[in-house]
Amino acid sequence: MMRSLWTAASGMTGQQFNIDTISNNLANVNTTGFKMMRPDFEDLLYQTERLAGTPATEATVVPTGVQVGHGVRPAATQKIFTQGALQSTGNPSDIAIEGDGFFRVLQYDGTYGYTRDGSFKIDSNGQLVTSDGYKLLPEVVLPEGFQNDSLTISQDGRITVKVAGSDDPVEVGQLEIYRFVNPAGLESIGENLMKVTNASGDAIAGRPGFDGMGKTLQRFLEMSNVSVVREMVNMIVAQRAYELNSRAIQTSDSMLATATSLKR
Repeated sequence: MMRSLWTAASGMTGQQFNIDTISNNLANVNTTGFKMMRPDFEDLLYQTERLAGTPATEATVVPTGVQVGHGVRPAATQKIFTQGALQSTGNPSDIAIEGDGFFRVLQYDGTYGYTRDGSFKIDSNGQLVTSDGYKLLPEVVLPEGFQNDSLTISQDGRITVKVAGSDDPVEVGQLEIYRFVNPAGLESIGENLMKVTNASGDAIAGRPGFDGMGKTLQRFLEMSNVSVVREMVNMIVAQRAYELNSRAIQTSDSMLATATSLKR
């Protein structure tokens, strides 16, 4: 059977994976703190018909060999951690990170999750939590009787509020953010969360605005960094590549049909 059938089939499979990634990016174009993903591909093994450097005569060697490729496969999905646009919300519990870093939250199983989504809420206990109820770490507990509009978060992460009956603000917590040597090695687990892997390295804690950490901006949210125009162009390229690979299969099939019709 012709190698081109399987080679082109691998190309179609690869472009389907490409479209899957593009679709996920477009689906999350309005997801707070979402980072776009880029598929990387690599070629498959090669069948060597003639090795380069093989002696041709006593004084010369073959300058180039003969190799036939066997297609393509996905090699990686690279997260692109460029800064998303900052949108003003006016909500005092919304926090955006301008620069490097992640918020740390405590999941229900006791493990840590990391997120760029700063759309925090205040629960019945006065704690800052995510939309799914995960506690922000270090824990921030607002005192009873605090004035919601008085909640203030500085660029270096200091949290202060005013309590009813007092005009002086009270500091109630200090935000920490975390960065990684290789943030692209983090594993996405849904719910706008990522978890540590051996590839990402351990989390490095720091105070916002210091030691290379990003600043915290209250009443702002970081939007998705997906570019709709770029994704639409990538979709067109992937679609045409898919069509070309399918045409290669049709051509191979036509050649096989011609060979099988030689004897009648």
